[in-house]
Amino acid sequence: MVNKKSKQFLSVIPMPLIVVGGQGRIQFANEPAADVFGANLAGKHFTTVLRQPALLQAIEDAIQEQKTCKSRYQNTIGDSVTLYDVTCSPVSGQGKTPSILISFEDVSPILEAGQMRSDFVANVSHELRSPLTSLLGFIETLRGPAKDDAQANVRFLELMERETKRMTRLVGDLLSLSRVESEERVRPNEKIDVLSILELSQQILQPVALENDVVIEINRPDSREQMIKGDSDQLQQVFTNLIENAMKYGGDGGKVVVDVTYSGHEPSLRGPAVHISVTDQGDGIAQIHIPRLTERFYRIDSHRSREMGGTGLGLAIVKHIVNRHRGRLKISSVKGQGSTFTVILPAA
Repeated sequence: MVNKKSKQFLSVIPMPLIVVGGQGRIQFANEPAADVFGANLAGKHFTTVLRQPALLQAIEDAIQEQKTCKSRYQNTIGDSVTLYDVTCSPVSGQGKTPSILISFEDVSPILEAGQMRSDFVANVSHELRSPLTSLLGFIETLRGPAKDDAQANVRFLELMERETKRMTRLVGDLLSLSRVESEERVRPNEKIDVLSILELSQQILQPVALENDVVIEINRPDSREQMIKGDSDQLQQVFTNLIENAMKYGGDGGKVVVDVTYSGHEPSLRGPAVHISVTDQGDGIAQIHIPRLTERFYRIDSHRSREMGGTGLGLAIVKHIVNRHRGRLKISSVKGQGSTFTVILPAA
């Protein structure tokens, strides 16, 4: 049996632990194990608690051969799946019926990170393959059938330029995302005025707004300055991205409204904050898409997004920059009534 000192030691270990003794009965289970498998495990046969065949076989092998055996256990609660690497180790002394210590190490985050890397590489490869294939086709055409066709040369060169710019934007966004992620844990401390950044973003996008007959309207608060601690270049990237998206998806001849407000106490930040809301007059976004909009390469309409020059990384970059500033990004939309993207940043 597990003595009192051993129980005290095993109780403070944060991973789930179960000790199986003679006749296959559970002698001890710590609190994390009870959270996974239920309370009052002591005295139960391990086969009635750990029902997965591969794990049961590993425990049997550890008992019979008195050696450490490994397996994997999958715990499913609703839609949530947790994967554990399980180690079954004999722990009793010589001449006694061996007790087996079963430890469960949660490897879900590691597996999820690996899957995310794999998906990321696959997405980047897919995004680059299309323009590269197009470029190769255009080059073959210019060398062959359209070699002496001046009009075709002009048309294909324009298409090649478009595809090259698309790849350049993608590579630029990938580098930007990598840089933002590497800095995400370092909070910026430069004291800046949000209004000046918004005005600069407005100036940068004004030629595009005029071309598409779109009005960018900034509604300022009573105070002329709204100070925060932040990285001015990154925040300009955030607001330029959000305003540009509002112009693209709001349609020609519309209006993009930027509202700046101050809150003396923002519950989500537990302190004073500045709210910057960017609202368009577009078709709106179905609720099913909103939780996934900041995922890398997630698009509601892939074809339309690519036609407009989108890389599928803009909102992912926005999310990481806002996180670095210890802020919040909120998205609200009603189908047919436009969308609002709100950045909430701690006030200085």
